[in-house]
This record gives sequence, structure tokens and C-alpha cells, in this order.
Amino acid sequence: MSTESCRILVMASGNGSNFQAIIDAIGNKISGANIIRLIVNRSNAYATQRAEKAGIPWEYFNLVSHGFQAKGEKDSDKIRESRDKYDAVLAQKVIEYKPDLIILAGWMYVFGRQFLDPVDAAGIKIINLHPALPGQYDGTNAISRAFDDFQAGKIKGTGIMVHYVIAQVDRGEPILVREIECREGETLHELEDRIHSHEHELIVEAAAKVAKEVQERKQIKTQ
Repeated sequence: MSTESCRILVMASGNGSNFQAIIDAIGNKISGANIIRLIVNRSNAYATQRAEKAGIPWEYFNLVSHGFQAKGEKDSDKIRESRDKYDAVLAQKVIEYKPDLIILAGWMYVFGRQFLDPVDAAGIKIINLHPALPGQYDGTNAISRAFDDFQAGKIKGTGIMVHYVIAQVDRGEPILVREIECREGETLHELEDRIHSHEHELIVEAAAKVAKEVQERKQIKTQ
């Protein structure tokens, strides 16, 4: 029986170290998969250089630079409208590439339903890594908030998870979770470094798990 390949599209905003981990894992830890494209929303994202070295096509698509929102816009209604339009166009752009899986690898932008609904309707899964345990420290500054709570004696540890992306930020179904203890006398920077050291492994494990499920579904459809 032939193995159908899982087509992966990666979205990133910055350095792209998680993206690099995924590139390095293709063909071994992530079998039967290939990265078809990288999309970035920051023009200076180093992830683009990683893509070029790996021969992966990439493109830049930005809310402001591509004319969806005026720079410095303050009107909340206009911001919502512009984000909806950007999300809708980006969704169609992504769908045209026909990925099976979208991996958010440091993608610093929160999608609305104008992106999520059509992508879901197309049968495309989206996964994201968040440096907290399920139901804890949703959104930004998760590590520093956990650190403060540990210092205050409210928690003994934190963690990281890879989860499916839904409209509620960081509330999608967890795929893999890893608990990480907090240590007495440790600085915030040290905790951040220790958490980041686990992220590459977890995003690769989760990508491999979902890619395998995608391949199995494809095989069933072709039988």
C-alpha cells in the first residue's frame, strides 16, 4: 500500500527555530510528510532564510504592508474590519496551496473566524505550540505569568503543549502536553531557556503524530 504524503504549510513571524526543528525532522522523525511552503507576516523574519537554505518556497503577507489596515489605526471597528478582510484573503491563499496541516511556529497573530472557518471547512488542521499547560496562562507572556505565580507560592510547576487552533486563544484540544517543574532560585530567563529547550522536541512529536493521522485518513479514502 502506498503511503500518502502529509502536506505541511508553516506560518512564522520571527527567528523560526521551531520551523528549523520541523525542517530537520522531515523524513526521519516526521515520516511521510513534506513542507510545501512558509508564510511570514514580518518582512525581517529570519525564518525566511531558513526556508531558502532548505529550498522551501516562502512569501510575506502582512496586515498593514498589504493594505488591509492603516498604520497606527486606532478605531476598533476599522481594526476589526481590516483584520476580518486580511483573515479571509489569507485563508483563501492558504487553501489554494492544499496543505493537510498548518503548523504555527512562532506566528504572532491571532486568527479570527474569517480565517479559521474556511480552513476548517477545507479539512485542514492547524496546530500551535503554547508555553503553558492546558487551561493555564492563555495568550501572551505565559512564562512570566507562571514564574510570578510560582514566586507567590501559587503553583509548583508549569509546562508546554501543542494544541489544535480554535477561535478561543490557546483553548483548542491538546495534542501533546509536557509538564515542567519550577525551581527555587531560578531566574525568569533561566526558566524561559529551560522551557524553550523542550519546545523543539514537542512540536516535532506533535507534528509527527498529526501527520501520521493525516496519512492514515488518506489511505482509507483511497482504498
